[in-house]
Amino acid sequence: MPAIKLQTHRVDKPWGRHRLFPGFPDPAPDADPVGEVWFQQPGDTSPDLLVKYLFTGEKLSVQVHPDDTQAHARGLPRGKDECWTVLTAEPGAVIALGTKAPMTEEELRSAAGDGSIEDKLHWQPVAAGDFYYCASGTIHAIGGGLTVIEIQQNSETTYRLYDYGSDRELHLDDGVAVAKREPYRPIAPPGPAEDGRIVLVEGPKFVLERWSAGRDVSLPEGITGWLVPVKGRGEVAGVAFREGECVTVTGAERVMAGAGADLLFAYPGTKRAA
Repeated sequence: MPAIKLQTHRVDKPWGRHRLFPGFPDPAPDADPVGEVWFQQPGDTSPDLLVKYLFTGEKLSVQVHPDDTQAHARGLPRGKDECWTVLTAEPGAVIALGTKAPMTEEELRSAAGDGSIEDKLHWQPVAAGDFYYCASGTIHAIGGGLTVIEIQQNSETTYRLYDYGSDRELHLDDGVAVAKREPYRPIAPPGPAEDGRIVLVEGPKFVLERWSAGRDVSLPEGITGWLVPVKGRGEVAGVAFREGECVTVTGAERVMAGAGADLLFAYPGTKRAA
């Protein structure tokens, strides 16, 4: 099918919230907090990308993900590059990306073990509208009070380095082995394209564009695109969509969008589609 509206899968998390975001029903007050909503294709599939919403009530663990080569060496299908589009941020919200200064393996392991790693990370203030690309190997932690759209390689391999004293499992051996023990180096976005698209990411693992209107899409055979409406409504190949949903698109189609729409469009690869 040229367009499919994806199913949603709600994930309870100890750091999640009971008040989510427009388009998502809040969990009951006595239910576990919801931290993530995943968009999944029907059936037993393993696509290249995964789209999520994150609802953070508390800080997430200090963690790191392997790259493709490191994942393959561990028998895993792929690594995990990811990026975050910030929709809402409470006052004082922060994200940690990279360390303040280069560290040795021994220094990182020691800091993770005694908790001092929290003070060695580069925490930066976050506001609605911000965008971050987090390449695999980057030590990071997402703070509380954020609503984020996450687009990532489809992998849930996470190595926790520190979790603020909780009893959840840590993965120091693997985490230290795959981590870039250095300050974060942001990847500069390519910027506006000639046809008005804003290109947020252009490789190495996927392309991400932001649109303020509908447009024609032409994807190569075998490539799937993920259309994520941040705001507004529209239609593609007879499938209607609105904020809080996600639609996959294949082939050549016309995406129709109403006035005031704000759309993200992602697909695997390193080059923009026509």
